[in-house]
Amino acid sequence: MAITLTDLEVGQEIGRTSLGVTRLDLVKYAGASGDFNPIHWNESFARSVDLPGVIAHGMFTMGSAVQVVADWVGDPTAVIDYQTRFTRPVVVEDTTDQPGVAGAAIEVVGIVGALDPDNSTARIDLTVSAGGQKVLVKAQAVVRIW
Repeated sequence: MAITLTDLEVGQEIGRTSLGVTRLDLVKYAGASGDFNPIHWNESFARSVDLPGVIAHGMFTMGSAVQVVADWVGDPTAVIDYQTRFTRPVVVEDTTDQPGVAGAAIEVVGIVGALDPDNSTARIDLTVSAGGQKVLVKAQAVVRIW
């Protein structure tokens, strides 16, 4: 079923998800992005620069979070703008000896924040947290609704 602006109300939840993240996910993302900074895979290095441990790439977190919007709208090309601020790192514990066990969980909730009938768009506000703390703030995706 296609979504229309008349189907939406400000404050309406569009979806939620919990994303399990492993150190293997970070290694794969490093290969895809070219970002091999050791804070994303080397525990002792991350701690030597005063981090609490290995942390997820900010862009990995941002990209993972917007998936709830793409899934809801059914077409990732409908997301015409996406912005956020990074507030806290996502610490990913080492669970490599426990196959299938995530080292962190990113919780995402999407809410309709604004509707713009003149431009056929909806702004979706995302609440993104890990370990009970917000890791992204002002995470907002603008979606074209036809």
